[in-house]
Amino acid sequence: MARSPLTLAASVTSALPDVVVTAVGSLSEGASGRYDSAIAELEDGRRVVVRVPVDDEADADLRSESRALRSLTAGIRGVLPFGAPDVLGETRVDGRHTLVQTLLPGYRVDAGHVPAGRGVATALATATAQVHDLPVSVVRDAGLPVLTAAQVRDEAERLLDRAETTGLLPFGLLRRWSSAIGSDALWRFETTVVLGGVDPASFVFEDDRDGVPQVTGLLHWGGLGVGDPAIDLRWTASAPNARDDVLDTYALASHRAPDPQLADRARLHAELEFARWLVHGHAIGSQSIVDDALALLESLDAAVRDEPPVAPGLTTADDAIAASARVAVAAGPIDTSMHTDTFDPDTLAQFIADEDARDGVDDDPDQTVPIELSEWSGLRDDESDDPRDATGPIGGSLASDQPRNEPADGTSAAEPPRDEDIDAAARNALRRWTGTV
Repeated sequence: MARSPLTLAASVTSALPDVVVTAVGSLSEGASGRYDSAIAELEDGRRVVVRVPVDDEADADLRSESRALRSLTAGIRGVLPFGAPDVLGETRVDGRHTLVQTLLPGYRVDAGHVPAGRGVATALATATAQVHDLPVSVVRDAGLPVLTAAQVRDEAERLLDRAETTGLLPFGLLRRWSSAIGSDALWRFETTVVLGGVDPASFVFEDDRDGVPQVTGLLHWGGLGVGDPAIDLRWTASAPNARDDVLDTYALASHRAPDPQLADRARLHAELEFARWLVHGHAIGSQSIVDDALALLESLDAAVRDEPPVAPGLTTADDAIAASARVAVAAGPIDTSMHTDTFDPDTLAQFIADEDARDGVDDDPDQTVPIELSEWSGLRDDESDDPRDATGPIGGSLASDQPRNEPADGTSAAEPPRDEDIDAAARNALRRWTGTV
């Protein structure tokens, strides 16, 4: 049985002995009846909210909420451009932890009613990014949960295992989620300060002078910790019209590196909530919850049957670095320079000048001379087994281990090279090129 506003007003005076309650009214928290809540007006004009949990799970969540709110120091509150409730007092009602906190004025919007474009969607995205950009030390110093990307993935896998053990999970969803959880690329992300899965109803809005909605407060901080930023955007699966605007604005507002798999993980987290509902109903033996979860799961299975579990990922710089690290290191340094140590530079320069003059090539440094390969021994029509038959600049230059340099009297300066000399020169050149000498 829900507690009356008058009973809740009495709990305010219990938590704040020095105050006088002058008025009280009911408050709908939109939290599936997990709390009995009321608004109380105090003698000094302040308006406060009192919340009493209805079960053990809600009681634990309210304690987390209190601890999270107390971790928000004045410095952190000053960084955020919107308000957070102040914890004014705590007490117990019927053995349940009871919290009295300040009331944040404004209106709220459900996820399904978030319109596309500038306004609620962009304000939500910006506010979420601002929370995610808070220093991790805020959470760590308060003793709140801190998860790595691997631990987030492990939690998703454990949830899927528990859902599978019920024997009620549709096979199509089991295969879809197993594939997503098994994708390494999906779980490469930077953990941040997160709110643990808030939705638009956790934020309060007021319109600016131009009538554009702005976030003025954030009500629910119970899931504060360090984890996957996608968890706080899973609600976009229920707002298809605003989804792209939210994700685009979030990426622009965030000060962290881009997260190409953010949207896919947000979608996965949203879908896994149906599995969580099934596991919860099965654990407490509630057939009505199990039936409700099965209806949701079957509907989801039919809707996503032809969709890929994870969008194709992109190859990033990190992927390239990781791939290069797997390449075996050579035994010694590899010299990739062109070795011409068998040529005298002055002789080679004179040789090129003589060749150009004989061939009628204009000495133009900007002119590109085509390399003719048809006379190369490997491409000639009349293929010969003797490399000494090769003519032209390539066959004449590389067939010998020494440069061709004719004396002024026109007589030959050297005898034609032997076949074994050519083979040895080729092997030596290959060794030099590959650094094996």
